[in-house]
Amino acid sequence: MTTKTGGRLLVDALLEQGCDRIFTVPGESFLAVLDALHDTPAIDLVTGRQEGGVTFMACADGTLTGRPGVAFVTRGPGATNAAIGVHVARQDSQPMILFIGDVDRGTRDREAFQEVDFQAMFAPLAKWAARIDDAARIPEYVARAYATAMSGRPGPVVLALPEDMLCDMVEGAPRPRIERPSQDVRIEDVMAAQDLIEKAQRPVAIIGGAHWNAEAVALAEQWGEAAGIPLVAAFRRQDAVSATCPVYAGNLGYGPNPALVARVKEADLLIVVGARLGEATTDGYTLITPEHPGQTLVHIHPDPDELHSVYRTDLALCSDVHQALGMLELLASEAATPRPSGAEAHAAYLAWSEPAPREGVTLDLGQCVAAMRDALPADSILCNGAGNYSGWWHRYWRYEPGCQLAPTCGAMGYGVPAATAAALRHPDRMVVALAGDGCFLMNGQELATAVQYGASMLVIVVDNGGYGTIRMHQEREYPGRVAATGLINPDFAALARAYGCWSEVVTRTEDFAPALSRAMAGTGVRLLHLKTDIEVITPATTLSRIANR
Repeated sequence: MTTKTGGRLLVDALLEQGCDRIFTVPGESFLAVLDALHDTPAIDLVTGRQEGGVTFMACADGTLTGRPGVAFVTRGPGATNAAIGVHVARQDSQPMILFIGDVDRGTRDREAFQEVDFQAMFAPLAKWAARIDDAARIPEYVARAYATAMSGRPGPVVLALPEDMLCDMVEGAPRPRIERPSQDVRIEDVMAAQDLIEKAQRPVAIIGGAHWNAEAVALAEQWGEAAGIPLVAAFRRQDAVSATCPVYAGNLGYGPNPALVARVKEADLLIVVGARLGEATTDGYTLITPEHPGQTLVHIHPDPDELHSVYRTDLALCSDVHQALGMLELLASEAATPRPSGAEAHAAYLAWSEPAPREGVTLDLGQCVAAMRDALPADSILCNGAGNYSGWWHRYWRYEPGCQLAPTCGAMGYGVPAATAAALRHPDRMVVALAGDGCFLMNGQELATAVQYGASMLVIVVDNGGYGTIRMHQEREYPGRVAATGLINPDFAALARAYGCWSEVVTRTEDFAPALSRAMAGTGVRLLHLKTDIEVITPATTLSRIANR
């Protein structure tokens, strides 16, 4: 062991864990770390423009790699801005580590400049929140942070770093690289699940979520096909399997296929794999109620704290999802002929996800999605935040595994930062950021980050002049009494050009495909500003119909 600063030891510990990229807004509270990174070319340091955007980038990076995305921010305002990304990582079950430069140890508890009790602040949001007061223990804390972020249900860890601690000279060496521990499933539990499947008349599987990886994708598809069980994606988990999988039935959440809703309601057996059965997936815990009378529930999840926590569970399997799926697939392949319900559900999904032209609509987003399906590679990564605009892509885009970055907690402003992280992680793939006008302006400044680091991506801004989702609820609850939901927007195309991006404005359906073709021919950051009518509020209805006008 050699003597080094706490900042140098921290960077060495991150290197040992395989960290190759850090997202940051720099602060004087962790200058010792930045100084160590100056001599560490193996770690790509990406400087963002606002801490919320930075933690969104780290969350997206963790989603794509399966190892924690890493962010560094400063104390006080930096940490409070960064909290939104911690919330997303928690609800999305994605690994992330947020390091916060903090006040020095000698001024703690005096309400020093920008002082916050970060352990108290982040305890409800993170899997673990702690403070490193002893530089010699940095390897211990970093190893534990990686283990905590990746194990069970993945999620975020927050570590506060006193400024003076990072400058201490200590002896230390990084702990070895942490891998996620394997969680094998008991054969007795899988046999019990298979017995329930064989006896069921109308089984349905709801899939996606915690520690869903390429192996889980392949095994889920093989199991679903062998058993003929409809595979239903949980909210914003459409990339859990390929949309071309012969038993893929579509997704739950907001605006699902009514035929799929009916299928889930009529199911006598629900096999939930990796998903949490959260509020969005279950339509406010009504599509599937916590007691689910008349339905048997099998829940496969890697975290024991999730099992039995909300839903009465008839059979709980605490296991990595791919371990359980592998054994179920083996048993299904030895069983009888696959049920026809899987293929029937897939046919219903294909029909539901084919956009028909809408009469009287100047810019028809359904047809825009159809044009994108024709023009973009199947493995394009689509990133979006929150808003009704996302409903067109959720319904009509045919997702492939590992191609969706979308916050299940409904955070706005996620699309552009997530796309920036994805474009840097996968420069060989097409990356698309989708944003409404309100969503875009919450983190549109990260276009500067994307341009600075040479990201190549397409940004689509759907501009309807309002906070569309809230306006929809407003018209439903208080028809005609519009308040606070209208927006006066900048010229997004001109704004993009100011950042150094290529851009065009699209106002008509027939102009979208040619504009998309021109965008696809370029490189760097390209933005299409789509001007739409807020009256056309979802793929299925209008504001007037919602308000009964």
